[in-house]
Amino acid sequence: MFKRSILHILLPVLLIFLLSPAGVFATHQRAAEITFRHLSLNTYEITLISYTFTPSPANAYRDYLTINWGDGTSSEIERKVQTSLPDDITYNKYVGWHEFPGPSTFTISCEDPNRNGGIMNIPNSINTPLYIYTELTISPFLGYNNSPVLLIPPVDNGCVDQPFFHNPGAYDADGDSLSYKMVPCRGALGQIIPGYTYPKASNSLTLNELTGDLIWDSPEQQGEYNIAILIEEWRNGFKIGSILRDMQIIVVACDNRPPIIDSVFDTCVEAGKNLRFIVKAHDPDSNNVTLTGTGGPFLLARDSASLFPSPSTGYIETQALFRWSTVCNHVKRGPYQVFFKAKDDGQPVSLVSMKSIKILVVGPAPANLTNIPIGNTIILNWENYSCTNASGYYIYRKADSTGYIHGYCETGVPSYLGYVKIDQITDISRTSYLDDNRGAGLMRGLKYCYMVVAYYPDRAESYASNESCASLKKDLAVITHASIEITSETAGRVYIAWSKPTEIDTIQIPGPYKYVIARSRSDLPDQFTLVDSLSNLNDTTFYDNLLNTSQYHYLYRIDLYNVTPGNRFLVGSSQVASTIFTVAVPTDQMVKLSWNNEVPWDNHSFTILRKGPAASVFDSIGFSTVAKYHDKGLINGELYCYKIRSSGNYSAPGFIDPIINFSQEVCATPVDDIPPCPPLLTINTICEESANVLSWTKTADSCPDDIAKYYIYYSSIQGAPILIDSVLNPTDTSYIHKPVNSIAGCYGIAAIDSTGNLSDTSNIVCIDYSFCPVYTLPNIFTPNGDGVNDYFIPFPGYTSVEKVDLKIYDRWGRLVFGTNDPAIKWDGHDKDTNQPCSDGTYFFICDVYEITLNGTVMRNLHASVTILR
Repeated sequence: MFKRSILHILLPVLLIFLLSPAGVFATHQRAAEITFRHLSLNTYEITLISYTFTPSPANAYRDYLTINWGDGTSSEIERKVQTSLPDDITYNKYVGWHEFPGPSTFTISCEDPNRNGGIMNIPNSINTPLYIYTELTISPFLGYNNSPVLLIPPVDNGCVDQPFFHNPGAYDADGDSLSYKMVPCRGALGQIIPGYTYPKASNSLTLNELTGDLIWDSPEQQGEYNIAILIEEWRNGFKIGSILRDMQIIVVACDNRPPIIDSVFDTCVEAGKNLRFIVKAHDPDSNNVTLTGTGGPFLLARDSASLFPSPSTGYIETQALFRWSTVCNHVKRGPYQVFFKAKDDGQPVSLVSMKSIKILVVGPAPANLTNIPIGNTIILNWENYSCTNASGYYIYRKADSTGYIHGYCETGVPSYLGYVKIDQITDISRTSYLDDNRGAGLMRGLKYCYMVVAYYPDRAESYASNESCASLKKDLAVITHASIEITSETAGRVYIAWSKPTEIDTIQIPGPYKYVIARSRSDLPDQFTLVDSLSNLNDTTFYDNLLNTSQYHYLYRIDLYNVTPGNRFLVGSSQVASTIFTVAVPTDQMVKLSWNNEVPWDNHSFTILRKGPAASVFDSIGFSTVAKYHDKGLINGELYCYKIRSSGNYSAPGFIDPIINFSQEVCATPVDDIPPCPPLLTINTICEESANVLSWTKTADSCPDDIAKYYIYYSSIQGAPILIDSVLNPTDTSYIHKPVNSIAGCYGIAAIDSTGNLSDTSNIVCIDYSFCPVYTLPNIFTPNGDGVNDYFIPFPGYTSVEKVDLKIYDRWGRLVFGTNDPAIKWDGHDKDTNQPCSDGTYFFICDVYEITLNGTVMRNLHASVTILR
């Protein structure tokens, strides 16, 4: 009677639940995603696209969905579109608007109660919510943002044992960079669904993180599967948003194979030119095949791309012409992505293949770059730029030509050319530039080459202009030599030479002329003083004597004067050139050499000359293209002397080549000042002996191996260990330490070589008391005098116990034994009567004081022990 009453009450309730909107949410959601569009200030339009199971009654009750805005608020947004598609799929579009409170990152999300039933890789999918989200970053530094739109639907068909292809077809109108990740599907509260697994594949399931191409090769079992793709959006290196797409793949058993799209490749096109290429597809099973295209170029408001015909359908094979007449407004930093989709009409389901390519639209090169040298400047000129939507120009310079012509997809000026960006023009209407080396003037003797690049608001760069080169007029002296001939503290000598001016404007500067040699020293580099003067333009050499070339280097400048009577003036000065000064730093079996390189010409190589202990002359021992050299394999304690010979040239024609100069002589004696490398320490504890065995090895073959002994460091507590011992035999690499009372402690090792150089301490290894069995008491012993288990003692192997406080009570609570000795050794006698205690159960309380890395720590044991004779 009771059971019938309960059923009588529950049955109507159950029927109401099943027929209510809450009860029909089951077998509903297949796939979904959220995108957003900026409207004004902090107001955005949100679009939620979902694909649902058409037969589900829930479709009729889903005119609104709840959106959580990520700012602590939520709203109901309305379904604007509902369209029935084949294969029991309904397309739903929900739209809403929201004003966010201010700059921050907001996670906009929706959790819909139920997915459709029977999803193979989601346990109990019919009762599992579908959770999707998009991240929106509002930042005054990054600018307003629109999310990518996903052009290719997230529900598609596949066949068992056949590859499945998909791409979200993401297009970002802002030109932001996109990356892709395959992630687990989300469920209740946005958490990863418990038990979720990726679909099983015969070979692999991959997602290209740069293109978004998904390849499932190949499904093993028919059924419905869901995966999630996280599409992240990047601007100037910062993540600015993301979309989590939850998609469904319906796999059936069939003999059909997907169609094949012939190879199409990434490409580039110059803005203003036409891009044309053929796309072909065929079906290996002789089905009809339909070819379509989508992507950013198809969505442009003006001058969009097209595929002709579209769609293109044919029996077994088909082809279509991709056409795009590009314009300047198409230029952007990143490429456009285009997706081609081939679909057959096979049975029981149609299969698809996809190809994605990237098309970069590049701004045209600034045209007809020319130059005019004037004085110590060069004026650049070029034609009006054809793309007025560009922002300005980058100016690049290099001291010599390269003959560079840009590649098909090579934008800007590649770094491998050695060009340097010297300036930026922010006015695209400008067509000239004066290079005065930022006020310092350009140098004679150099061949200056230039290229100009237009840049766009999103930092996209055009092709580089033609390379334009020029040299300044040779109307001043050009210094070529500042070479040490004698090294001495008092009698040093420097050889100075220069190339005479050959393009003097004799109308403005009638002559006669005079050279003035000016010199400064390295300790006072800006204080030039007059050394001498020469009145013949053909006199282009000079010897500077009585210098301290051992301790200083010298800087020289050649001034040209017009000395017409009554009209004397400085015409101009050469660039400053310095003598080479070499510094020698001795170390273990080595001398480290370095030198300055302050000259107006290009020193492209240096020859290192050495005079060894038994040599009488300098000989070449090596070469370098940079201003340093390490002379290795020397004998410690022996004297080695060096000087450097530089070889260089001016890039302009008409100068001596090569230009050879010498440094002063410098000597050094190698000495062992390099310590060994710190050893690598390991420790093995022998608990039975309360001993720690230290073992160590060398950490690097490059370190000196002249080890004399090792130092052993130890501390009984956590912290920096101190020296306790040494191992005198350098071939010994182990050490046994038996600490007092406890194995706990920290250890380190250091190596010292034969000359007293001490290595850094090795890695510090700490051993705590718990590395050995901890102090434990038994629950029974048999004091019957047979020599076996006659005493109540702790289990063997323990270490690091300072003392115990043990008390043993009989069942009436009377104390029968007590001790502070960790070994205990109770023979079962009463402490008061010294008579054997009767057989039975006794209770003990034992405070164990253990010595740890953190000092002595008390641990309490309490249990029972049974006497059995």
